Amino acid sequence: MEISKKEKQPVQPGKQNQMKNAPITIRDDYKGSEKLKDKIAIITGGDSGIGRSAAVHFAREGADVAIVYLEEDKDAEDTKLAIEREGRECLLIKGDVRTEKFCKNAVKKTVEKFGKLNIVVNNAAVQFPEDDIQHITAKHLQKTFETNIYSFFYLVQEAMDHLTKDDVIINTTSITAYRGSHHLIDYASTKGAIVSFTRSLSSSQAKKGIRVNAVAPGPIWTPLIPATFKGEELEDFGKDVPLGRPGQPSEVGPAYVFLASQDSSYMTGQVLHVNGGEIIGG
Repeated sequence: MEISKKEKQPVQPGKQNQMKNAPITIRDDYKGSEKLKDKIAIITGGDSGIGRSAAVHFAREGADVAIVYLEEDKDAEDTKLAIEREGRECLLIKGDVRTEKFCKNAVKKTVEKFGKLNIVVNNAAVQFPEDDIQHITAKHLQKTFETNIYSFFYLVQEAMDHLTKDDVIINTTSITAYRGSHHLIDYASTKGAIVSFTRSLSSSQAKKGIRVNAVAPGPIWTPLIPATFKGEELEDFGKDVPLGRPGQPSEVGPAYVFLASQDSSYMTGQVLHVNGGEIIGG
């Protein structure tokens, strides 16, 4: 999705299979061990990129998955097929997570289909790159916050009626929440809000035994990247981290498995930093 100076569009994951050097969703040698056997997950922005990787990893670990996506039907269908190849079921739910009613209906549809809900992954996001804060329009600011953090509230509010002890909520934040981003000021601000949301929600749900954690990816090769960067910026993407390269979604997906499973049973309110070696406080 090209971003023009005349009319910018929201940058969103999509058209993954059309990318040159398509992202790797899951390693061929990743062996599931039923860590999520018969669990039910809902993942926003699950049609491609990190969301797809989390979904397919969940399926390989034995979970059925509801995928919430905005408009990329082909990507969503490809994700569904990948999940079904793992022997699990997938429900596709198309719509805009900025709408409270849609988020509530997405949870309801998931529970109607599968009978329960155990894992909530808030992953949907948009961004409108701008180098100057004065160029951030009210329209883009509103859309960024509505998608990147309001939707988290909407989904979780509805999900709380179905989550019980040992169920989990996983939020996707970003390295930009910790080191900032000169051309993604509003986006980075929402990602900072997600960190605070994760910590506050985890505290409120700890006595119920519901764990709330987050993943803060660094430079990961997803459809978001060629839609955001061009030319030299795109060529150099991810090369400034200690490992000297961008990561693959397949290198992030296992972090979601860890947080969704009992392997992380003594963790809540925490953030996993999958970022190629950049040292981040918090």
